[in-house]
Amino acid sequence: MKTKKRTKSSRMHGRNMGTHGRGARKKAKGSGHRGGKGMSGSGKRADHKKTLVTKLYGHKYFGKQGVTSRGTKKNKTDKINLREIELSLEKYGNKNKDVWEINLKNYKILGTGEVKEKLIIHAKSASKSAIEKVGRVGGKIILKSQKEKDVKPHGP
Repeated sequence: MKTKKRTKSSRMHGRNMGTHGRGARKKAKGSGHRGGKGMSGSGKRADHKKTLVTKLYGHKYFGKQGVTSRGTKKNKTDKINLREIELSLEKYGNKNKDVWEINLKNYKILGTGEVKEKLIIHAKSASKSAIEKVGRVGGKIILKSQKEKDVKPHGP
């Protein structure tokens, strides 16, 4: 009676035993037909490791992630067109006599649209076309940077 079975590799050495009973030599090289180590082989058509992807790695496994070029930062400033301001004047400002005072201090004013009312807009910045269109009707855009320049520093 045999108590311990020897491992296959220790049994199958010697002459003509390059395959150790696995058929072709190429079958035994890596992890068989599983495509290699780790997540290799879990590409376009491979559903083999889908449970791993969904449960362990999460939804960010496929697709592009990582660092984009540092020079191309997304412009996240709030922008608003003159058309939107004109359509909803009551929402953005108050009417004093014939002039609408509009407070959009954190916005950049862009020039798309036409202005019919006289507007005084307080904004962070504005495009040249927006300043020109508001000026034509008799209004003006007061920018944050202009206010800071007008204020004189205190001291002797």
